Amino acid sequence: MNKIILPISLIVLLFSLTTYAQQHSDAVIIGHVVSKGEHIPFVNIYLEGTNYGTTTDVTGHYMLVDLPIGEYTLVAKMVGYKESKKPVVLKAGETIEIKFDLEEDVIHMDEVVITGTKTFKRQTESAVIVNVLDGKTIDKVAAQTISESLSFQPGLRMETDCQTCNYTQLRMNGLGGAYSQILINGRSVFSPLTGLYGLEQLPTEMVERIEVVRGGASALYGSSAIGGTVNIITKLPQRNSYEVTSNNSIIGSDALDYNVNATLTALSQKRNAGMVLYAFHRDRDAFDANDDNFSELPEVTNNSFGINSFFQLDEDQKIEANFSSTNEYRYGGEMIEGPAYLAKQSEERTHNVIMGGIDYTFNPTMRTSFVVYGAGQYTKRKHFTGIAPDGGNELQDYNNAPPYGNSKNYTYQFGTQLNHAVNDFAGVGTNIFTVGAEFVSDDVFDEIEAYDYLIDQTANNFGAFVQSDWSITRKTTLLAGIRADKHNFVDNLILNPRVSLLLKPDLNTQLRLSWSTGFRAPQAFDADMHIAFAGGGIQTVQLADDLEEERSQSLSASLNWDKPTEDHIIGFTLEGFYTKLKDAFILEEIGTDESGNSIMEKRNGGNSDVYGATFEARANFNRTLQLEAGLTLQKSQYENEVAWSEELPGTKDYLRTPEAYGYYTITWTPISKFSASLAGVYTGSMLVPHYGLAGDPGTIEQDELFESPTFMDMTVKLGYTIELKRIDSSIEFFGGLSNLLDDYQDDFDQGKNRDSGYIYGPAKPRSVFFGIKLFN
Repeated sequence: MNKIILPISLIVLLFSLTTYAQQHSDAVIIGHVVSKGEHIPFVNIYLEGTNYGTTTDVTGHYMLVDLPIGEYTLVAKMVGYKESKKPVVLKAGETIEIKFDLEEDVIHMDEVVITGTKTFKRQTESAVIVNVLDGKTIDKVAAQTISESLSFQPGLRMETDCQTCNYTQLRMNGLGGAYSQILINGRSVFSPLTGLYGLEQLPTEMVERIEVVRGGASALYGSSAIGGTVNIITKLPQRNSYEVTSNNSIIGSDALDYNVNATLTALSQKRNAGMVLYAFHRDRDAFDANDDNFSELPEVTNNSFGINSFFQLDEDQKIEANFSSTNEYRYGGEMIEGPAYLAKQSEERTHNVIMGGIDYTFNPTMRTSFVVYGAGQYTKRKHFTGIAPDGGNELQDYNNAPPYGNSKNYTYQFGTQLNHAVNDFAGVGTNIFTVGAEFVSDDVFDEIEAYDYLIDQTANNFGAFVQSDWSITRKTTLLAGIRADKHNFVDNLILNPRVSLLLKPDLNTQLRLSWSTGFRAPQAFDADMHIAFAGGGIQTVQLADDLEEERSQSLSASLNWDKPTEDHIIGFTLEGFYTKLKDAFILEEIGTDESGNSIMEKRNGGNSDVYGATFEARANFNRTLQLEAGLTLQKSQYENEVAWSEELPGTKDYLRTPEAYGYYTITWTPISKFSASLAGVYTGSMLVPHYGLAGDPGTIEQDELFESPTFMDMTVKLGYTIELKRIDSSIEFFGGLSNLLDDYQDDFDQGKNRDSGYIYGPAKPRSVFFGIKLFN
């Protein structure tokens, strides 16, 4: 027995010594990271292509020990600074010193983005123009939810469409919310039902950045990407950190809006695993703008939490996973105590939403990557939408069977994608080929028995795509791709090609041309699932029996120019766009049901044209004063008149679509501890339908098409930061005014028979906000 144990022991000892020698090479890197002469703490330092990494300490210094032998690239990376790389040669038993001097990334001119091509590209290298809304911009406009932040992007406009429940929709380049594809980490789990309130339910605390592709150039994402794509990318850990923020508002003169959110980030010592946990609580009072005891802003209580994580299995394999849960209660209408059905008119919503996703990435070579992913969401909603009869037996029947409803919605997506780069393709340049396939299923059940209202639809879509991203020369890139979709609501296979061309005459300029096609299936979308109050009754949407899919062709051209110098950066983007819709979806009033409720029918209405231009400007002077602005001028018209009301002739113009809208932000940071920002959102005049009830003093006598005034919603914010060196943290005190000029709608309908859709302009009146943030 001893004869066997002895050689085994020698083998184990030899293996241990070999392993020890491999793990203890005594190759060491030390150094520090500075910016403008000051040491920077918590900067990520790692060897590219390995799991070896660390972060600088509170003094800005770092140390990496027992590193692998050989030639590597050392990377210093931190949000808000430009990434820096340095080559290193590591030898056993040697210690080398590497110092980094990082440059602040004051304007993100060349961030790495993914939405435009489904592959990682720098903005200046992408043939599809991608705008980025980062955490700094979201912070300086004092946005608490994603809905509040999206208006600060060119071509985008957030719109509140209900006076009672305040559901919102995103409009892009003159097209309504159903034409915009909302993605979470690149996945289509934002369903039509979720789209009603989802952007207001998601806290900005979960967001790393938001990437926006305007127009049909995002055709690779399939149905509903005609107007554009918004990709909400959640935070992944960069360093060990925490942040707790309390933000409180006084809306108007008396309604309180209390928000608190927290984020905790944990990163393993080798940087091969990490997790971000966030939590959000909101408690907002109802707000009555015209003293009729009916709210213009509903009461809202929101509790949300989520987890984003990654696990680097080895140098070639990575898993990313995310999960979130939202519980929101929302009540608008007559401001009473007690159940919703006792109010003269009210809407009540209780949402429970669960979202999640997982991605597995395999990179067998530097030129090849393979992704398998799955994502989904489940929404359970209890809701009430009711307007009480004046009295008698009708009121008794109403109270005996109040119009409560239930909704259930699940969405799931599974897919795979392969990217492969071919060098010297056709003898010139590098071509990145992308092929993929995915399946998306969305099941919606929404019912109110009292109104004989039911939406029960299951939409299934299988899509496959192929793309060529060919960098022909350093100045020319040709992007071409095609997507094939088989939707269960469409008889035939639909092919949607797209072509984009990028030309770079010099280092500062990019010219882009794009052409693409798209489609929307004949199904119920966001706004179709909203039950409105209009003309003293209920208004619902139904789909026409012969509804066909809607097809689109889109063209765009843009000029992008940025000029950086040692002290400042200036730049602009000019883009023109045109979209033609064939068999465009329209809504026309076709009468009433047996209960006297108004019915709007969704049908095909011929062709439609949407065209215009967007101008963006940006500048940063000596890292002290930063300006950004965008203005969109556009026109949206149907080929034939649309009869939105039985009482009035139709119109060719899109409703609720201003021909001019835009935004600006100005940030002043004279010292690192103090910042001031001024931001504004401009909304031009638009046609707003107004449904009336003859004889009711709270509304108009008959339907009319109202031309709204222009609005400028301005926000000012001041912040001051104090370092708490004893606990390695900082504390920021901030406050300001939103809707500074109180430019707010002043002609709301009153009483229970009001038209809840008659709402336009800023979402809130002048409000005071103040808060405190503790972070490290």
